[in-house]
Amino acid sequence: MAVAHGIKTLGVLGSGQMGLGIAYVAALRAKVPVLLSDKSQTQIKSGLALFDKLLAKDTDKGKITREEAQEARDRIRVVEDVKSMRDVDMVVEAVSENLSLKSTIFRSFASELRPDAILASNTSSISITKIASTVIPEGSSAASLSGKQSASRVVGLHFFNPVPVMVPSSFTASDVVLTQYICQKLVELISALQTSPETLGRARAFAVSCGKEVTTSQDVPGFVSNALLMPFINEAIMHLEQGIATRDDIDKTLKLGMNHPMGPLQLADFIGLDTCLSIQQTLYEGTSDSKYRPSVLLGRMVDAGWLGKKSGKGFYDY
Repeated sequence: MAVAHGIKTLGVLGSGQMGLGIAYVAALRAKVPVLLSDKSQTQIKSGLALFDKLLAKDTDKGKITREEAQEARDRIRVVEDVKSMRDVDMVVEAVSENLSLKSTIFRSFASELRPDAILASNTSSISITKIASTVIPEGSSAASLSGKQSASRVVGLHFFNPVPVMVPSSFTASDVVLTQYICQKLVELISALQTSPETLGRARAFAVSCGKEVTTSQDVPGFVSNALLMPFINEAIMHLEQGIATRDDIDKTLKLGMNHPMGPLQLADFIGLDTCLSIQQTLYEGTSDSKYRPSVLLGRMVDAGWLGKKSGKGFYDY
């Protein structure tokens, strides 16, 4: 039996690529009003500019009408902080992969938002169980009724980047906003040990209303997606580091030999090398398995500020 998500207003914290993309599909596909917040006004401005470009592109391609585009744009409202989201039915955190930062944010969610609001994280690797433990009210135990009720509304809702689009391998970095888009369909749903069946059901229904397909994973380091993808990328970087093959030959082998849309080094650039390193470190620390040890070259490139497409230089120049 289908579950109604019951989300009448969504909060999104973080207006970078992920947060903006989540706001986009929520406003356009799920037709849900969105309160968008980010501490950086520059990030808000650039995010809204991208939002408008995506709407214009979909309109020009005949995917949506001008009226639908305007309605979606009108559903987005920028707010100052979490306190301004106090009446949302669900909030999605979309900030960098840092447990300390996310813990601070979720504690603010628990104290400022309605006690029945769903608290979702877009994390791609960090334990949802750890995040859920941070929302337990001060003075309550994890086993108390209030502790269990508070933690039960935390869920992992891992949208994939880019949320509204999937960039074909033939695109250059400058083409990303201005060329043909293909929908990136997947959302990975992760249950903490504490997450209630109701929270899971409503989160799944919301993702489906955004036009997504949903898979589920247990709360293990990297979940399914990054536990498989990041070691693959890390191994490709090690091959480059060890001189086994050149950058171009590594990527060409996977594109032409395995029919991948882009090679692992180009994909790492699009994900962000700092994000790749953070996830790989989470896998290594969470399992203590040497097969997840991050490549030395990956760490050095992050130290150099060579983060991939977003910084203008990674394995490729942009």
